[in-house]
Amino acid sequence: MRVMLSPNWRSKMKKYKTITYTGGSGNSYDFTGYPSDTHFKALGAVYIITSRYQNIDGGYSHDKIFIGKTGDLYGRFASHYKLSDFQNHNANSICIFRENDEQRRLQIESDLLDNYSPPCND
Repeated sequence: MRVMLSPNWRSKMKKYKTITYTGGSGNSYDFTGYPSDTHFKALGAVYIITSRYQNIDGGYSHDKIFIGKTGDLYGRFASHYKLSDFQNHNANSICIFRENDEQRRLQIESDLLDNYSPPCND
């Protein structure tokens, strides 16, 4: 079953396991994964839009689609300028690393982009 990003983004706060992503610097960041229709409170974070899928062994993996940052997760994704690109890449999950400091969010986003090249990051 293919789950797409919805402009609604409202559901219960179901969480997936913690996912660790590593930046180009070697620093690791523990993200919490959520379904793409999760409605977030207003908080700052670095986020990774992913396509989550089940592996043959029963576990789950995430293909990174986009890495970004925001000072306000509330309503961020319903009108995201890359929404149609996310849908074209079967996005169904959002991984969140909460960070209130704007400068730190920028550093983390840049560090992750130094290690990963998601298809929707230009």
